[in-house]
Amino acid sequence: MKFGPVPLDQAAGCILAHKTNLPDRVLKKGHVLTAEDCRDLLRHGLTALVAARLEPGDVEEDEAARRLGHAARGTAVGEDTAFTGRMNLYADTAGILVVDTDAVKAANRIDPAITFATLPNHSKVMADRMIATAKIISFAVSHSDLQRAQDAVRGAVRVAAFRPRKVGLVATCLPHLKTKTMDKTRRVLEDRLRVSGSTILAEARVPHDEASVAEAMASHVSAGADFLILFGASAVVDRLDVLPAAVDLAGGTVSHLGMPVDPGNLLMLADLEGVPVLGAPGCARSPKENGFDWVLDRLLADVETGPDDITAMGVGGLLMEIGTRPQPREVKRPTPASRITVMILGAGKSTRMGGPNKLLAKLNGKSLVRHAGEAAIGAAPSQTLLVTGHLGEQVSAEVADLGITTVFNPDFEDGMASSIRTGMKALDPDTDAVVILLGDMPMITSADIQTMIETYRNNADGLIVAATADGKRGNPVLWDKRFFHDLATLRGDIGARHIIAENPGFVAEVELGPAARLDLDTPEALKDAGGSFEGQ
Repeated sequence: MKFGPVPLDQAAGCILAHKTNLPDRVLKKGHVLTAEDCRDLLRHGLTALVAARLEPGDVEEDEAARRLGHAARGTAVGEDTAFTGRMNLYADTAGILVVDTDAVKAANRIDPAITFATLPNHSKVMADRMIATAKIISFAVSHSDLQRAQDAVRGAVRVAAFRPRKVGLVATCLPHLKTKTMDKTRRVLEDRLRVSGSTILAEARVPHDEASVAEAMASHVSAGADFLILFGASAVVDRLDVLPAAVDLAGGTVSHLGMPVDPGNLLMLADLEGVPVLGAPGCARSPKENGFDWVLDRLLADVETGPDDITAMGVGGLLMEIGTRPQPREVKRPTPASRITVMILGAGKSTRMGGPNKLLAKLNGKSLVRHAGEAAIGAAPSQTLLVTGHLGEQVSAEVADLGITTVFNPDFEDGMASSIRTGMKALDPDTDAVVILLGDMPMITSADIQTMIETYRNNADGLIVAATADGKRGNPVLWDKRFFHDLATLRGDIGARHIIAENPGFVAEVELGPAARLDLDTPEALKDAGGSFEGQ
């Protein structure tokens, strides 16, 4: 393929490299120039264009992408129509994506213009999920290079379909383990199994000893279970512990104990009379992704999973922490020198107030946002931010003399999450925690904020400190830096309540009384609190 400036009197049949405007139409990149196009361009003063001219042996981009993608297709993989040098591949069924990674690497090293990309190997995928894409970067590639790439990537992508199983569940009991926890564990497991069409054949809740577990396992196998999952009331910490000892006693074989995925380290893989046995780590009681999911899904899709496969999971095996774990992997080390930012959210449109910006309303001679600003500054944080949006200049003027850093949220109409994202971008880089304070909560005091900060500093597990009123959670909320990524990627207008719900083990509560739930959103609430707008 030749590429570069082409005189218009020679450009018919060439491929246009860049979008070009004519008075009556737009010639898009990739357009094959016609004789009429060339005459019109000449009439409008152009003499040459940057274009590509195919040579004998070249394959144009769409056909090349189609051939490459088609060659890569394996079992249960569908393809789309090639367009603009790209063809996508999709899963025909729910299952596990299996990629020949060496084949993909080989294909991508033949010509930089020939590319093939996939989701991570062994990803769980649903039907119709895009799993790979063949993309030709240039307008054409040589037939010989394309053929080499096709040969290299042939059959490299397949989906191993989930197969429904009848699962026998064995759960051991100890006095500290509550029935409601075991009930929830079963529900979470049922949710995990649902995508494969698998069901729990029966559950046996037995004492935490090897004889009881071995008997329950044998009973499930006799009843027709083709998969066993064991949940111990206490985690497996040794090859001779209760669950692996029970497998031995039942006549089974423990093939692997432990895995380099966190959460998920304490997993056991075994076999009993040809039936796979999974000893679940404690984190599998949570619906959050953990190492148990990786192994369970592979087994449900009949993807070979042995010790070598499990030990290879360490790269990428550091997953998100789970707040319900009894022993977090990283202990917070609070210090009196911890740097705390107070972020005041003041960007909203005050829709429920019916017109005026509620933050400009007066209460006891001060605007609501002034109350919030003084409370924040009085707590002596290392940084104080005010996120503005609607009537931003007027709002920021109310606290201009307090030394507060104001940041404007241009997307304030998108909701609270956009304001939190804006504030997170403005944090000092060495911030240890942030207190998020709503600008329409005038009864929150500096002492309240200081109490929350001290609770954070004195509680090793208190990565989230939530204010409460009569035991009901409200605002403000303090967040340790381990949640900064979650806050910086929020979407919608729901704030961060779901993060608190997902991490109960990291939440410390501070009772502040009615102030924690008093936000003045409506004219009635403002009037009842004794506030008003100037002139009213």
